[in-house]
Amino acid sequence: MKKLLQPVLNLALILVYIVVIAGSVVRMTGSGMGCPDWPKCFGYLVPPTEESELEWKAEHHYEKGQVIIRNKELRVVKDNFTSGENFNANHWEAYTKHDYAKFNPVHTWIEYINRLATVLFGFPILLLVACSIAYFKENKTILLLALAALFSVGFEAWLGKLVVDANLLPVKVTLHVLFVFFIIAFLIGLKYVSLPKTTLQYTGSKLNWIGVLVLVLTLIQVIMGTQVRQHVDIQMIENGYTNQSTWLNDAPLIFFIHRSFSILLLVANGYWIFLTLQLAPFFSFIKWPAIFLGFEMLSGIILYYLDFPFLSQPTHLLLSSLIFGAQLYSVLSLWKKKT
Repeated sequence: MKKLLQPVLNLALILVYIVVIAGSVVRMTGSGMGCPDWPKCFGYLVPPTEESELEWKAEHHYEKGQVIIRNKELRVVKDNFTSGENFNANHWEAYTKHDYAKFNPVHTWIEYINRLATVLFGFPILLLVACSIAYFKENKTILLLALAALFSVGFEAWLGKLVVDANLLPVKVTLHVLFVFFIIAFLIGLKYVSLPKTTLQYTGSKLNWIGVLVLVLTLIQVIMGTQVRQHVDIQMIENGYTNQSTWLNDAPLIFFIHRSFSILLLVANGYWIFLTLQLAPFFSFIKWPAIFLGFEMLSGIILYYLDFPFLSQPTHLLLSSLIFGAQLYSVLSLWKKKT
């Protein structure tokens, strides 16, 4: 099982970023309520493709938990039964968690694919825990981080349920996005502690604390970005998903702080990376935070000046999560001498 740890961990890291992309596409397209219930989708393991499948039918067998749309309301089957010639309300109950009752096949399948990606991501996480047990005697941290990642994935799934039940309440959507960074942190930490140890030549504290500062600044920027995104979400609903030029109308103060803060972030990262190249030139991985940060700032410029072109929002979020992961791994690697 020990030999499987690194391949499975690499797969988990790839999949968590795929989940980030999938979730961002859902948000970009307004598909969050494509499946109005959870964990199933309109009560099905595989969602419908046509609205007619959600209409009441005579002489049709219904399974408990299936959902139909009737009189612009969601109705849930209370028990297994076969319908007669007329609708019998005794077999149905209203869906009370929210009043959203629309079917858009594109939105439904975008949200469904997002959920499939999350489920798929869960399998390597479970396998990571199994592989980590073999390390329990020699390094308990490996198992603890794997268990933390597993708990975080479960908690993230529960947050996803709350988001749907609350009909995409912006605050809960934001928490759902932010918690992915906890999952990334546990996986990056697991990657660091499970790799074979090498001897570093640099053991000073200067790079350590500047790296921590840079990481904190990045998290602050991400949090501010989620606040800007909340405003954009509201504008998307009010002005329509095709009127991108209006999404930053009456932008809140946090948007301008977020935009200006990127300059501070660039300077801090530049100084940290420059010092690393001077004091620890053997640590070649430091180039990745710089590369991701450059593309992140470019994506932010594109978002603002080109009015949110297609896939620019998922790209922006993906790059921010890649920056965070690369910075965290760099901070851990430079924190102390490995033996």
